[in-house]
Amino acid sequence: MAQQVVMPKQGNTVESCIIVEWNVKVGDQVAIGDILCSAETDKSTIDVESTADGTILALLYEEGDEAPVMEAIAVVGEKGEKVEIATSSKKSASDATVAKEETSEPVVPVSTTAQTAQGSSPRARNLASSLGIPLASLSATGPKGRVIERDVLSASSQPLTPAARQAALKDGILAPKEGSGIGGRVLASDLQKGQPVATSLPVAPVEGTVTEIPVKGVRKVTARRMMESIHGTCQLTLHAFADATALKRLRAGFKGSKEDLGLSGVTINDLMLFAVSRTLTQFPAFNAHFLGDKILQFSSVHLGMATDAPRGLLVPVIRDSQALSLKAISVEVKRLVAKCFDGSATPDELSGSTFTVSNVGSFGIEAFTPVLNVPEVAILGVGTIVPKPVEAKDGSVSFVPHIGLSLTMDHQAVDGADAARFLKALMDNIASIDLLLAL
Repeated sequence: MAQQVVMPKQGNTVESCIIVEWNVKVGDQVAIGDILCSAETDKSTIDVESTADGTILALLYEEGDEAPVMEAIAVVGEKGEKVEIATSSKKSASDATVAKEETSEPVVPVSTTAQTAQGSSPRARNLASSLGIPLASLSATGPKGRVIERDVLSASSQPLTPAARQAALKDGILAPKEGSGIGGRVLASDLQKGQPVATSLPVAPVEGTVTEIPVKGVRKVTARRMMESIHGTCQLTLHAFADATALKRLRAGFKGSKEDLGLSGVTINDLMLFAVSRTLTQFPAFNAHFLGDKILQFSSVHLGMATDAPRGLLVPVIRDSQALSLKAISVEVKRLVAKCFDGSATPDELSGSTFTVSNVGSFGIEAFTPVLNVPEVAILGVGTIVPKPVEAKDGSVSFVPHIGLSLTMDHQAVDGADAARFLKALMDNIASIDLLLAL
C-alpha cells in the first residue's frame, strides 16, 4: 500500500521548506532512512529521509518549490500501484492518479506551484509585480531556468510610484536605477528614460576552463538573506576602537587558572559577547526587530553569533545571554559551535536572535561592514586587537592594545546619534570589563 512522505516539521517557527535537490527519481527503490532530498529553511538545510520502503511513485514538488511542513512531498509504494493523492490543488481524482493503469509506469503529478510558475516562482512573481519589474527582463538563476526571488532582488531599483509600477508592467519597460522623485523615487515620467526589455540577454564568450557551481544549500540561503537585508533596510555602519588592555589581562589570567575552575577556555570572543549582552540591557532600542510598521523590543537578549561552519555561514543563538555568567556563555558558545560544525544544530538553535555579533578578528581584520541579520535592528562586527597610539595627560604617547568595533544599524529604526551612544557605552564596558563582571 502506497504511503506519503511528508516534509518534517523543523522547529516552532518554520512553516515551509524549499526543495533544494532530489536525490531520487520516480521509479527508484528506496528503504526507510534513505535520503530522498535536501531542503532548506530560512536558517539551515536539512536532509529528508524516506519513512517507507518501496518504489518512488511520485515526487509532488520540483526542485526550487516551496513545500509546507507536514504535507506530502513524495509517494512510496509498490511498482505499478495506482494511487490517488489528496493535494491542496483543485485537481480531480483522475488527474491525481499517480500511475497509469495501461503501462503501470509512474506519473509525476505537478505541484500547484509548478503548474502556475510560468517560468518563475510565486514569490518572484509577487515581488516583481510589487516592484514594477517585468519578468522578461530578468536573468533566471533558479532550478531548471526558473526566475526566483533573488533574481528580482538583483534587478530591483529605487521604489516606484504606483503609477510608474503600473506603467512599467503594462508596457514591459525596465525602470531606471534612479528616478527624479524624492529620494530617487521613480516616477511615471522617468520611464521614458528606460528601455523596453529584451526577451533574452546575450552571453559573452569566456576563454579558458569554466567551472559551474550550483548555488544551493546554506550558500543559497545566505545569498537570499543578504540580498533581502541590503534591499530591505537602510544600513549605516559606525566604526570605533575600544581599549583592550583589560580583555587581554583577563584572558591571560583565565588561561593560566586552575583547571577545576573551568575558566581556561574563556576566550576574547566570550568576553566580547558578555560585554555586548550587558550593554544591550542598557539600550533596549538595539535589542529589537524592525517590522516596517512596528518595532519589537525584547527584555531578553538572545545573542546570535555568526559562525563560519563547514556548510557555510550559520548563526546559532545564545538564549537569555543577559542572565548568563561569563563561564556559562563560554560553555554555551562551545556547545553551539560544535553542533554547527558537526551539522546537528537544530532550526530552533539557529533562529530567534535579537542581536548578532560577527567576529573576524582571527583573520587580522581591523574593521568591516557587517550586514544586518534582518529583522534585527543592529549587528556588531568585532575586529582584531592592534596597538593604537594614545596620548597621556602629560603629552607622552604610548601604544595601547585596541579592539576594532563596527556597528551596523537600520536607520529606519534607530538614529545615528543613538548608535553612537550605544557604541560608546560598549567601548567603556569593554575597557572596564573586569568591573562589569562584578555587577
